[in-house]
Amino acid sequence: MNYRMLGYLLGLILSTEAALLLAPSLVALIYTEPVWPFLITMAILLLVAVPLVLQRPKNTRIYAKEGFVCVALGWILLSAFGALPFVLSGAIPHYVDAFFETVSGFTTTGASILQAVEGLGQSVLFWRSFTHWIGGMGVLVFVLAVLPSAGDNAIHLMRAEVPGPTKGKLVPRMRHTALILYGIYVILTAIETVALCLCRMPFFDALVSSFATAGTGGFALKNLSIAGYANPAAEWIIAIFMIIFGVNFNLYFFLLIGRMRDLLKSEELRVYLAICALAVGAVALNTAHLFSSAGECLRASFFQVSSIISTTGFSTVDYNAWPAFSKAILVLLMIIGSCAGSTAGGLKISRCIILFKNVLREFRHMLHPHSVNVTRLDGEPLSDDTCRAAANYFTLYMVLVFFFFLIVSFGGYGLESDLTAVLACINNIGPGLGVVGPAGNFGGYSLLSKLALSFAMLFGRLEIMPMIILFSPSTWRRR
Repeated sequence: MNYRMLGYLLGLILSTEAALLLAPSLVALIYTEPVWPFLITMAILLLVAVPLVLQRPKNTRIYAKEGFVCVALGWILLSAFGALPFVLSGAIPHYVDAFFETVSGFTTTGASILQAVEGLGQSVLFWRSFTHWIGGMGVLVFVLAVLPSAGDNAIHLMRAEVPGPTKGKLVPRMRHTALILYGIYVILTAIETVALCLCRMPFFDALVSSFATAGTGGFALKNLSIAGYANPAAEWIIAIFMIIFGVNFNLYFFLLIGRMRDLLKSEELRVYLAICALAVGAVALNTAHLFSSAGECLRASFFQVSSIISTTGFSTVDYNAWPAFSKAILVLLMIIGSCAGSTAGGLKISRCIILFKNVLREFRHMLHPHSVNVTRLDGEPLSDDTCRAAANYFTLYMVLVFFFFLIVSFGGYGLESDLTAVLACINNIGPGLGVVGPAGNFGGYSLLSKLALSFAMLFGRLEIMPMIILFSPSTWRRR
């Protein structure tokens, strides 16, 4: 373990968070709100970070273990320090609640303990949603993009942080890849903000809603979420952009450079869009009797399917009141999630495709033991390591779901609420069903449950292995 390099990278991460706190500080000044909670947090961050950054090691090599540990520990520290403005401002007095809210923000989950958000200050609301935007593409990706000193050999950092089973460099240099990803991210966020402003949504609301959409997070400025605006045009725009941000960002790069063949042959994209279309149709047919018109039914169905499959968590209706069939579809979409390499959570479409094809391969092998069967994705053969990794991930995913469900069930709210609370957190969605549905929140859970759900969010956002490696005793054992 290269401890000096690990400390140096953690120092860069905390310094970056201190710099990002300038944004809500500026919002506080604009709206004449107290700025000192952000300034104090910045000072604490710099007191911890500067000594680490000044101790830059001679050996800057980052290996797989350092990469996974740095990402996992970095996200925990980001959330631990990022919770301070909520506590210092009095918006969320209890630290565990503030930690839960901040983890939910950075992991783009959108689960909240707040009973009402409309009474909070604009600067606090901005920081709350800004955490979505920061965490959506990844903090380490941002550090690699803006700080050359982070190193250009940090493939293990991106491997540990970018979600999905298929990760790679778009261009030869890792920093350039990070710049391209963040460039696409910023442009799409700006386009959505302008589109929402054109729909007569206030600029601040449009910007914050775009942060939440881009990060597929779901924190809203209204107690009724997006329904609070009563703006059908804005609902359509947000729903479309939720689908857009659920697509692998590599495909947008291919689109920019004219590699249409690579875009069109994406099996994951085709399956993703097909699932969206089928789910919208099924939900619309099943809930048609609940709406006054076909247009309203289609809009609500499209919005909720987009919100759940992209793991954003916005809502325009209380889908707790929908028929069981529609709620079952939404739960399945929670688990499946969107594309690898997007800002969304869930198992990821590509991983589900690999798992399904592995089952078919085993079935064919049982019928024809001597045949050679190869699993392919986008027409390319997948290695046994990739197939095995997908199966291992699913196994660990199920183990963690059961583990966190057992913890939350102590003094919980029943099977539906507790199980969907865990699924909503580990898949980084936000609202579940029952008590934690779109009209509820997570505030009633015990401190133990909130901590468990906080770590479920971190496990889900970082795709399990970085957190397991961080807490494994063998990681810290000197050889």
